[in-house]
Amino acid sequence: MAKGRLTLAETALFGLLGGMTFAAKLAMAALPNIEPVSLLVMLFAVTFGRKALYPIYAYVLLEFAMYGVNLWSVNYLYIWLILAVCARLLRGMESPLGWALLSGAFGLLFGLLCAPVYACTGGPAFAVSWWISGIPYDLLHCGGNFFLALTLFAPLRKLLGRLYGRMTAQAGAEGKTA
Repeated sequence: MAKGRLTLAETALFGLLGGMTFAAKLAMAALPNIEPVSLLVMLFAVTFGRKALYPIYAYVLLEFAMYGVNLWSVNYLYIWLILAVCARLLRGMESPLGWALLSGAFGLLFGLLCAPVYACTGGPAFAVSWWISGIPYDLLHCGGNFFLALTLFAPLRKLLGRLYGRMTAQAGAEGKTA
């Protein structure tokens, strides 16, 4: 099998994980700016490496299908990639507090990271006013991300790593016998 190509099992897994990410966000929609997406993006990045782009963008496509395409959609094309790259670079970190701080910082900076799109469409003053008006939501995003990552990142990392390891080992064994 060529490096970087997806197996049938990975294709199914990544589609399922993208769908589960979307469903988990919907399940938490009543909580303003508190969502599991940041946690899952970090988990995908440390577990799957570059292949994390598949479940991440499966989730993004589901967002577009459900809510349509608008200015916020452009943000979703790059915002999750920024978090995934940060998480991938820090993949050796074992501290739950470190992961919570990364996720919390991402939540706090979410509005600022989205502001360039609004600067291009409405000008710098619009982008700054949009970002400032969203700071209370960014604070909620920060707190939710911090708590979710602090409590769930380490156990989910272990579980997802173990399951993906078994899946790839099984696929490798089947490939050798075929």
